[in-house]
This record gives sequence, C-alpha cells and structure tokens, in this order.
Amino acid sequence: MVDKERRADTKANQAALKRQLNDAQLLTLSELEHFGWELKFIRRKPFQPAVPVVFDAERKRFAVLEEDGTINDKPGFEIRG
Repeated sequence: MVDKERRADTKANQAALKRQLNDAQLLTLSELEHFGWELKFIRRKPFQPAVPVVFDAERKRFAVLEEDGTINDKPGFEIRG
C-alpha cells in the first residue's frame, strides 16, 4: 500500500514538472522518454531562467532541455550524486 502512494506522488510530481515546460521542450521530452530518459527536476537560480534536467534510464548521464527544445549534454554544471 505504501509503494502505491509513492508511485502516485511520483506521477503527480512528473505532471507538475511537465506543466512548467514549453511546447518545444515537451516535444523533445516525449521523444527522449521513448529511450528511457526522464525529467528529474527543474533547476532554478535567482534571476536566471529555469533549467529542466533529464536523466537517462541508468542515471549515468544527464542533459538540459533548452528553451528551443534542443538537448544540451554539456550544460556547464555538475550534478551531485
């Protein structure tokens, strides 16, 4: 029963994150999801645009979805493990 609740929270969280993406980013994310990639979080820094971060299925690689829907696999910052 507890596991089911966690899954529901995860789905709700994913939906909330996706609502913050523009159409170009959503289209790219949809394509990436076919290959196991997932939107994990949106990085927010004061006075800078939001940065959606996606991870591959094995969580070994990450990339950023740019405003125009392109994928940036060298965004200039590291993700803490």
